[in-house]
Amino acid sequence: MQIRSIAMAAALLASTAVHAQSAGDVVVNLGWLHLAPQDSSKPLTVNAAGTSVTESGTGASVDDTDTLGITAAYFITDHIAAEGVFGIPPKFTLSGTGSLAQLGKLGTAYEWSPTLLFKYYFNDANARFRPFVGVGGAYVWYSGVSLSSAISSGSFLYSSTYGTALEGATTAKLSSSFAPVANAGFVYNIDKHWSAGLSISYMWLSTRATLTTHSSTVGTVTSTTKIKLDPIVSFASIGYRF
Repeated sequence: MQIRSIAMAAALLASTAVHAQSAGDVVVNLGWLHLAPQDSSKPLTVNAAGTSVTESGTGASVDDTDTLGITAAYFITDHIAAEGVFGIPPKFTLSGTGSLAQLGKLGTAYEWSPTLLFKYYFNDANARFRPFVGVGGAYVWYSGVSLSSAISSGSFLYSSTYGTALEGATTAKLSSSFAPVANAGFVYNIDKHWSAGLSISYMWLSTRATLTTHSSTVGTVTSTTKIKLDPIVSFASIGYRF
Protein backbone atom coordinates (compact mmCIF):
# COMPACT_ATOMS: atom_id res chain seq x y z
CA MET A 1 0.00 0.00 0.00
CA GLN A 2 2.83 2.39 0.85
CA ILE A 3 4.46 1.84 -2.55
CA ARG A 4 1.10 2.38 -4.21
CA SER A 5 0.56 5.67 -2.33
CA ILE A 6 4.00 6.92 -3.34
CA ALA A 7 3.30 6.06 -6.98
CA MET A 8 -0.03 7.87 -6.89
CA ALA A 9 1.58 10.96 -5.34
CA ALA A 10 4.29 10.94 -8.01
CA ALA A 11 1.67 10.69 -10.75
CA LEU A 12 -0.25 13.59 -9.24
CA LEU A 13 2.87 15.75 -9.11
CA ALA A 14 3.67 14.87 -12.71
CA SER A 15 0.17 15.88 -13.82
CA THR A 16 0.49 19.31 -12.18
CA ALA A 17 3.93 20.08 -13.66
CA VAL A 18 3.61 22.88 -16.18
CA HIS A 19 6.98 22.54 -17.92
CA ALA A 20 7.27 26.29 -17.64
CA GLN A 21 10.62 27.60 -18.81
CA SER A 22 13.56 25.38 -19.75
CA ALA A 23 16.68 25.54 -21.88
CA GLY A 24 15.89 26.44 -25.50
CA ASP A 25 12.49 27.99 -24.79
CA VAL A 26 11.45 31.40 -26.13
CA VAL A 27 8.98 33.40 -24.03
CA VAL A 28 7.31 36.60 -25.26
CA ASN A 29 5.58 38.96 -22.81
CA LEU A 30 3.21 41.83 -23.55
CA GLY A 31 2.03 44.29 -20.94
CA TRP A 32 1.92 47.65 -19.20
CA LEU A 33 5.06 49.67 -18.43
CA HIS A 34 4.98 52.42 -15.81
CA LEU A 35 8.00 54.73 -15.57
CA ALA A 36 8.43 56.78 -12.40
CA PRO A 37 11.49 59.08 -12.65
CA GLN A 38 13.40 59.73 -9.42
CA ASP A 39 14.49 63.00 -10.97
CA SER A 40 16.72 65.93 -10.15
CA SER A 41 18.44 68.59 -12.25
CA LYS A 42 21.36 71.00 -12.25
CA PRO A 43 20.77 74.75 -12.51
CA LEU A 44 20.61 76.17 -16.03
CA THR A 45 23.92 77.51 -17.37
CA VAL A 46 23.55 80.25 -20.00
CA ASN A 47 26.40 81.00 -22.43
CA ALA A 48 26.01 84.32 -24.25
CA ALA A 49 28.12 87.23 -25.45
CA GLY A 50 31.32 85.50 -24.33
CA THR A 51 30.17 84.94 -20.75
CA SER A 52 28.78 81.96 -18.87
CA VAL A 53 26.27 82.39 -16.04
CA THR A 54 24.72 79.67 -13.89
CA GLU A 55 21.17 80.63 -13.02
CA SER A 56 20.85 79.40 -9.43
CA GLY A 57 17.38 78.36 -8.35
CA THR A 58 16.40 77.06 -11.80
CA GLY A 59 15.41 73.45 -12.24
CA ALA A 60 13.14 70.94 -13.94
CA SER A 61 11.17 67.81 -13.08
CA VAL A 62 9.95 64.89 -15.19
CA ASP A 63 6.44 63.45 -14.83
CA ASP A 64 5.55 59.75 -14.55
CA THR A 65 4.39 58.10 -17.75
CA ASP A 66 2.93 54.81 -19.06
CA THR A 67 3.31 52.81 -22.25
CA LEU A 68 2.97 49.36 -23.84
CA GLY A 69 5.95 47.06 -23.34
CA ILE A 70 7.07 43.83 -24.98
CA THR A 71 9.87 41.45 -24.01
CA ALA A 72 11.40 38.42 -25.71
CA ALA A 73 13.44 35.99 -23.61
CA TYR A 74 15.60 33.04 -24.69
CA PHE A 75 16.41 30.48 -22.00
CA ILE A 76 20.07 29.55 -22.29
CA THR A 77 19.65 27.06 -19.42
CA ASP A 78 16.70 26.17 -17.20
CA HIS A 79 17.68 29.08 -14.94
CA ILE A 80 19.48 31.66 -17.10
CA ALA A 81 17.77 33.72 -19.81
CA ALA A 82 18.73 36.60 -22.08
CA GLU A 83 15.87 39.05 -22.55
CA GLY A 84 15.30 42.00 -24.86
CA VAL A 85 12.95 44.72 -23.63
CA PHE A 86 11.15 46.95 -26.13
CA GLY A 87 7.91 48.90 -26.39
CA ILE A 88 6.16 51.98 -27.66
CA PRO A 89 8.43 54.92 -26.74
CA PRO A 90 6.98 56.65 -23.67
CA LYS A 91 6.33 60.39 -23.81
CA PHE A 92 7.95 62.35 -20.98
CA THR A 93 6.80 65.81 -19.90
CA LEU A 94 9.33 68.25 -18.46
CA SER A 95 8.10 70.97 -16.09
CA GLY A 96 9.90 73.93 -14.55
CA THR A 97 10.84 74.04 -10.87
CA GLY A 98 12.28 76.79 -8.69
CA SER A 99 12.35 80.10 -10.54
CA LEU A 100 11.18 78.27 -13.72
CA ALA A 101 8.05 76.92 -12.02
CA GLN A 102 6.02 79.89 -13.31
CA LEU A 103 6.62 78.63 -16.87
CA GLY A 104 4.77 75.37 -16.15
CA LYS A 105 5.39 72.77 -18.84
CA LEU A 106 8.73 73.27 -20.58
CA GLY A 107 8.40 70.58 -23.24
CA THR A 108 7.94 66.91 -24.09
CA ALA A 109 10.05 64.19 -25.67
CA TYR A 110 9.80 60.51 -26.56
CA GLU A 111 12.34 58.16 -24.97
CA TRP A 112 13.75 55.15 -26.83
CA SER A 113 15.47 52.66 -24.52
CA PRO A 114 15.88 49.12 -25.93
CA THR A 115 17.29 47.03 -23.10
CA LEU A 116 19.19 43.75 -22.82
CA LEU A 117 18.89 41.83 -19.54
CA PHE A 118 20.47 38.63 -18.26
CA LYS A 119 18.13 37.03 -15.73
CA TYR A 120 18.45 34.21 -13.23
CA TYR A 121 15.26 32.25 -12.44
CA PHE A 122 14.91 30.47 -9.13
CA ASN A 123 13.01 27.21 -8.48
CA ASP A 124 12.71 24.24 -10.80
CA ALA A 125 11.91 24.68 -14.50
CA ASN A 126 8.55 22.97 -13.88
CA ALA A 127 7.54 25.23 -10.97
CA ARG A 128 4.50 27.45 -11.30
CA PHE A 129 6.08 30.29 -9.28
CA ARG A 130 9.54 31.44 -10.36
CA PRO A 131 11.16 34.56 -8.87
CA PHE A 132 14.06 36.09 -10.78
CA VAL A 133 16.77 38.74 -10.62
CA GLY A 134 18.51 40.36 -13.55
CA VAL A 135 21.12 42.89 -14.66
CA GLY A 136 21.80 44.53 -17.99
CA GLY A 137 21.88 47.80 -19.83
CA ALA A 138 19.95 50.09 -22.16
CA TYR A 139 20.93 52.47 -24.91
CA VAL A 140 18.75 55.56 -24.56
CA TRP A 141 17.99 58.33 -27.05
CA TYR A 142 15.17 60.82 -27.57
CA SER A 143 12.99 61.98 -30.44
CA GLY A 144 10.04 64.26 -31.10
CA VAL A 145 11.28 66.99 -28.77
CA SER A 146 8.54 69.64 -28.53
CA LEU A 147 9.04 72.90 -26.62
CA SER A 148 6.48 75.14 -24.95
CA SER A 149 6.12 78.68 -26.32
CA ALA A 150 8.09 80.13 -23.39
CA ILE A 151 11.07 77.97 -24.33
CA SER A 152 10.79 77.93 -28.14
CA SER A 153 10.59 81.76 -28.21
CA GLY A 154 13.52 82.14 -25.83
CA SER A 155 11.46 84.28 -23.44
CA PHE A 156 12.81 82.22 -20.53
CA LEU A 157 16.10 84.08 -21.10
CA TYR A 158 14.68 87.48 -20.12
CA SER A 159 16.84 89.08 -17.41
CA SER A 160 17.23 92.40 -15.66
CA THR A 161 20.74 92.68 -17.12
CA TYR A 162 20.02 91.89 -20.78
CA GLY A 163 16.29 92.50 -21.00
CA THR A 164 15.04 90.70 -24.12
CA ALA A 165 18.43 90.77 -25.90
CA LEU A 166 19.02 87.04 -25.42
CA GLU A 167 15.60 85.97 -26.67
CA GLY A 168 14.96 84.34 -30.03
CA ALA A 169 13.87 81.14 -31.73
CA THR A 170 15.14 78.21 -29.65
CA THR A 171 15.62 74.49 -30.31
CA ALA A 172 16.53 71.69 -27.92
CA LYS A 173 18.62 68.52 -27.99
CA LEU A 174 18.84 65.74 -25.39
CA SER A 175 22.01 63.66 -25.24
CA SER A 176 22.03 59.89 -25.75
CA SER A 177 23.64 57.52 -23.24
CA PHE A 178 24.08 53.95 -22.01
CA ALA A 179 22.23 53.18 -18.77
CA PRO A 180 22.85 50.24 -16.38
CA VAL A 181 19.69 48.39 -15.30
CA ALA A 182 18.89 46.18 -12.27
CA ASN A 183 15.77 44.02 -12.37
CA ALA A 184 13.77 41.70 -10.09
CA GLY A 185 10.35 40.08 -10.19
CA PHE A 186 8.46 36.84 -10.61
CA VAL A 187 6.50 34.82 -13.13
CA TYR A 188 3.50 32.60 -12.39
CA ASN A 189 2.98 29.83 -14.92
CA ILE A 190 -0.69 29.18 -15.64
CA ASP A 191 -0.05 26.23 -17.95
CA LYS A 192 2.74 25.04 -20.26
CA HIS A 193 2.23 28.03 -22.60
CA TRP A 194 0.67 30.93 -20.65
CA SER A 195 2.06 32.89 -17.71
CA ALA A 196 1.65 36.16 -15.83
CA GLY A 197 4.55 38.26 -14.62
CA LEU A 198 5.48 41.31 -12.60
CA SER A 199 8.87 43.01 -12.46
CA ILE A 200 10.53 46.15 -11.11
CA SER A 201 13.60 47.69 -12.72
CA TYR A 202 15.86 50.57 -11.75
CA MET A 203 17.73 52.45 -14.47
CA TRP A 204 20.66 54.77 -13.77
CA LEU A 205 19.87 57.37 -16.44
CA SER A 206 20.75 61.01 -17.02
CA THR A 207 20.79 63.32 -20.03
CA ARG A 208 22.24 66.69 -20.93
CA ALA A 209 19.69 69.14 -22.32
CA THR A 210 21.08 71.80 -24.64
CA LEU A 211 18.89 74.74 -25.69
CA THR A 212 20.23 76.73 -28.64
CA THR A 213 18.85 80.21 -29.32
CA HIS A 214 19.78 81.07 -32.89
CA SER A 215 18.57 84.61 -33.51
CA SER A 216 19.17 86.73 -30.43
CA THR A 217 20.59 90.23 -30.85
CA VAL A 218 23.89 89.10 -29.26
CA GLY A 219 24.33 86.05 -31.49
CA THR A 220 23.89 82.39 -30.63
CA VAL A 221 22.99 81.62 -27.02
CA THR A 222 23.32 78.12 -25.55
CA SER A 223 21.68 77.06 -22.30
CA THR A 224 22.54 73.68 -20.74
CA THR A 225 21.49 71.57 -17.80
CA LYS A 226 21.97 67.99 -16.68
CA ILE A 227 18.78 66.10 -15.84
CA LYS A 228 18.93 62.90 -13.80
CA LEU A 229 15.90 60.68 -14.48
CA ASP A 230 16.80 57.37 -12.73
CA PRO A 231 13.35 55.84 -13.41
CA ILE A 232 11.79 52.98 -11.49
CA VAL A 233 10.10 50.87 -14.17
CA SER A 234 7.18 48.56 -13.32
CA PHE A 235 6.11 45.92 -15.83
CA ALA A 236 2.92 43.81 -15.47
CA SER A 237 2.50 41.38 -18.32
CA ILE A 238 1.10 38.21 -19.83
CA GLY A 239 3.56 35.78 -21.40
CA TYR A 240 3.44 33.02 -24.01
CA ARG A 241 6.02 30.22 -24.22
CA PHE A 242 6.90 28.85 -27.66
